[in-house]
Amino acid sequence: MSNPESRGHLLTEQANPQSQNLDQLSSLELVTLFNQEDAHTLSAIAGVREELAALIDRTAQALSQGGRLFYIGAGTSGRLGVLDAAECPPTFCTPPELVQGIIAGGAGALVRSSEDLEDRAADGAEAIAHRQIHDLDVVVGITAGGTTPFVHGALEAANQRGATTALIACVPKDQVSSNVDFDIRLIVGPEILAGSTRLKAGTVTKMALNIISTGVMVRLGKVYGNRMVDVAVTNTKLRDRAVRIIQDLTDLNREDASHLLEQSDRRVKLALLMYWGKTTPEIGLELLAKHHGNLRNALNSLPQ
Repeated sequence: MSNPESRGHLLTEQANPQSQNLDQLSSLELVTLFNQEDAHTLSAIAGVREELAALIDRTAQALSQGGRLFYIGAGTSGRLGVLDAAECPPTFCTPPELVQGIIAGGAGALVRSSEDLEDRAADGAEAIAHRQIHDLDVVVGITAGGTTPFVHGALEAANQRGATTALIACVPKDQVSSNVDFDIRLIVGPEILAGSTRLKAGTVTKMALNIISTGVMVRLGKVYGNRMVDVAVTNTKLRDRAVRIIQDLTDLNREDASHLLEQSDRRVKLALLMYWGKTTPEIGLELLAKHHGNLRNALNSLPQ
């Protein structure tokens, strides 16, 4: 391995002056310090509200036209992307290919360290080619320190294919530049444990991904009010949630709500449309298809 270029100037690598005596703190003092430092994640998100909103709108537009959303990263950043992507099918009943997470080293890197693979820019480009990413897709690169070659290789390849690209990093733009459509910097400062970006950087990244994926799904009509009406009813917990959503939004008791859920083939959105619109499952499905799955728009189209 060649002598690496120093990364000591990066904000994520610097020592935090508030934790210089970390090894001498009591457990309570340590927890208090974590709590104080984690407050920076909120201000970091507030500082990029407009960028996040613009990315949500662009991604929702792309997905509504047949595009896909990809998160790509290595180590903790890659794991966070895979986690957010994996939560979309059960929460919003999306097909697995709609939102995908790509991590350097593949599935094995989710459970064991493979950080050495992040140095291969060519592997990032290959991941983009393998998934046949095109101009309707959105590719979000995640790298706390902003320098991961795997991520930059992927973003460059995605740019060449005409995809929309975004970078999420926790260092200022003047420390690491990037050629992307949406450059989102989550500035939380140095970590309590110097260089351990699974801490504040990981927390704020998860917050940003929560906002992006949920915001996109709201824009796509996967939510009614603040209810996940596209929830995939795949286990007893989710079936209970589906029944309670129907109960809360109608005047049905639990038994009748459960019966309606079964009549709709366990599709909450369809069940609600059947109830409010007094329609059959067949007509309800036609209405939802006509309005691209948007329950509110389908309801508004019904005769008053």
